[in-house]
Amino acid sequence: MLFSIFVQPLYNLFIFILGLMPGGDVGLAIIVLTLLVRAVFYPVFASSIRTQMALQAVQPEIAEINERYKDDTMERSRRTTEVFRKHRIKPLSLVFATIVQLAIFFSLSYAFFRLGLPHIQTNLLYSFVPPPASVNENFLGILNLVSSGHIVLTCIVVVLQFIVIKLSLARTPPPGTHLSEAQRAAQNMQRQMMLYLFPAVMAFVGYTFPGAVGLYLAATSAVSLAQEGLIRRKPL
Repeated sequence: MLFSIFVQPLYNLFIFILGLMPGGDVGLAIIVLTLLVRAVFYPVFASSIRTQMALQAVQPEIAEINERYKDDTMERSRRTTEVFRKHRIKPLSLVFATIVQLAIFFSLSYAFFRLGLPHIQTNLLYSFVPPPASVNENFLGILNLVSSGHIVLTCIVVVLQFIVIKLSLARTPPPGTHLSEAQRAAQNMQRQMMLYLFPAVMAFVGYTFPGAVGLYLAATSAVSLAQEGLIRRKPL
């Protein structure tokens, strides 16, 4: 069921795009697919980013509530909910955006590699999606997308991911003053681990997985940064 809902539609979309690319360039198809997927789910990611920015903006109010009602959990929760409602903040959008990103990543990874390229699984194609005339796994003739160990591509993935995480943490409210010094120190350590550990994981994935994975990760990060720049130009 999950295969039919997530993997097969993305696989068909990818094959359809691949058929339109000059020379059947898989790399160009990955980039176009990334742009289309991010455009379709732009409202989800925009809502997530705006929510983080709004949380940062109301942090002084939240800190005051936490300090004033630090011994009354129910009242603190009620007041916080009122602030969220007043500023139209939807914390669940953060969770939804994360779920969407993970679903897309795993679905595309399965479609690209478990189903195998350059071989096309014609039995999975919809009747209106013709198989491409050719499949070229060498992106622009210089990057083999089915092999691994691409150092330059891995470096690009790490740098872009570091910037994405850095901006994400900048949007996230810092540890509240109602927390103990030990709790604030623990949260700060978590933020630092996220800043450096996640790009390190991406380095491992980008280097050990086929080049198509690294290209997808780089394209996704680049589009995320572009979308963030667009969102920040608009008022909350």
